Amino acid sequence: MLEQTLYLLNVEFVQTALIAAALLGIVSGVMAPLIVLRQMSFSVHGTSELALMGAAAALLLGLNVGVGAIVGSVVAAIVLALLGMNQQDSAVGVVMSFGMGLSVLFIHLYPGKSSTAFSLLTGQIVGVSGNSLWLLAAVVAFVVIAVALLWRPLLFASADPIIAAAAGIKVRWIAVLFAVLVGLTAAQSVQIVGALLVMALLITPGAAAVQITSNPVSAVLWSLLFAEVSAVGGLVLSLAPGLPVSVFVTSISFLIYLICRVIGWRKGKVVQVREAEACCAH
Repeated sequence: MLEQTLYLLNVEFVQTALIAAALLGIVSGVMAPLIVLRQMSFSVHGTSELALMGAAAALLLGLNVGVGAIVGSVVAAIVLALLGMNQQDSAVGVVMSFGMGLSVLFIHLYPGKSSTAFSLLTGQIVGVSGNSLWLLAAVVAFVVIAVALLWRPLLFASADPIIAAAAGIKVRWIAVLFAVLVGLTAAQSVQIVGALLVMALLITPGAAAVQITSNPVSAVLWSLLFAEVSAVGGLVLSLAPGLPVSVFVTSISFLIYLICRVIGWRKGKVVQVREAEACCAH
């Protein structure tokens, strides 16, 4: 298996897929802690369903699937940001079911190979073309730069939106803009890991990172590492057995999360012991 993996790593389309996985790991790692902090995990799932709808519509019409996914996810992100301020869960549920219904219709009407349409659900990273790779790179650059420029107000609005609004930060516009960034990220994830498994990269790395650190910057760095290990490692491990990449991506992500939960639990126990010792000393 090692020899076969090394051989496949020299194949051009596999190398393109590796670059795509690395880029997806970057953007996922940056966004995941903020998504967790803003409690938008369910929103990510809803956004991915609209990205699937846009991709399925583009596939049916013979257009670029990546562009279709971006359009669908951005529209979903804006709608969710505007409708879900006070009723987030219900708004996501409504939008998600609507998007899934249209996705089923478009996939059913698609006259081409069923495997092509099915890949929108489970991902097809080895099928990433050169044009898709450039689009992914552009989206990654835009999202990372936007987060860097908006880091302080975005973090403030995420941690305490009421105080942030009182301080003059336009919390509603921040929410809409961040939702658009989530949509762009989800659109690219749908093409690579599929609509059903987007959360493995957009939530799990961030959820794991916050278990071991409370520092926002450290959380992003840890999340970046976890996302890269999951995305790139999942792709490499899938080459020899020929299994779907998403199986390994989700498994690695889940394993990392479990390890971080154990580390976080042990750190919590140590803090409790030290607090108890301090109380006894007094």
